[in-house]
Amino acid sequence: MHAFRDSAQDYVDYLVRNDGIIVGSGVGAILGYRTDRCVSLITVPVVHRNRGVGSALYGALSAWARERGARELEASVADDDVESLSFAVHRDFVEERREVRLVLKLAGLSPSQVNLPDGIEIVSWAHRPELARGMYEVDVEARPDIPGFEDVSAERFEEWLTHRLRRSADSPEATFIALADKEVVGYAKLSLTGADSAGNSMTAVKRAWRGRGIARALKTTEIIWALAHGYSELHTSNEERNEPINRLNARLGYRPGDTTIYLVGPAEHMR
Repeated sequence: MHAFRDSAQDYVDYLVRNDGIIVGSGVGAILGYRTDRCVSLITVPVVHRNRGVGSALYGALSAWARERGARELEASVADDDVESLSFAVHRDFVEERREVRLVLKLAGLSPSQVNLPDGIEIVSWAHRPELARGMYEVDVEARPDIPGFEDVSAERFEEWLTHRLRRSADSPEATFIALADKEVVGYAKLSLTGADSAGNSMTAVKRAWRGRGIARALKTTEIIWALAHGYSELHTSNEERNEPINRLNARLGYRPGDTTIYLVGPAEHMR
């Protein structure tokens, strides 16, 4: 949660109390690459549902979003959570994308050698801090190629640095850069969210350099680093339509888990 908050341009969280008992919570965040949208999460325990708690949180988050110029909310729901899907659809939310959670169990894995493509060198950001601008240029080019993110806008460099590379779960030692001579052509980073698990939060390669094995070399470097630092698993999530990264993760041994549906709807009070 701290890492998510750190990635936001603006952030709010709400609690709903009834006679001192917490009966629901809501989180809203404006992300720098899509400022017309509020990423939201509404949580109401089963025993407190159907009492208007979720609707009250939806109204509060909608009002907060509109005050900041965001006219729509994004919600994430497990694909088997029929009740929550119904709540969203009833408020005119529509599906935008689906992401599958993937897990790589590291127990029993032996560190493999990184097969570097010809002319490619991989370094950590900790050893080459001056390469941040090059990573930014890769991100600006690659992010709109992710299904569901075609219309995102680029944050300014300093904002991107704060929201993407300097969060509480980020580490320069766990951020890796692919170089072709002096040009940054790709990067990958881990998000250190737990004592024994870490997340693959981004793997990006410039368009002209794709299909040469750079992404595989970067992800293999991450696996080796995680093994060397005592992590037991790596996890990530990928959009179902993102075939290249899905194929790569499958080859590296990642196994699919739960599917999350991302929906978008109006930032307005329920009619």
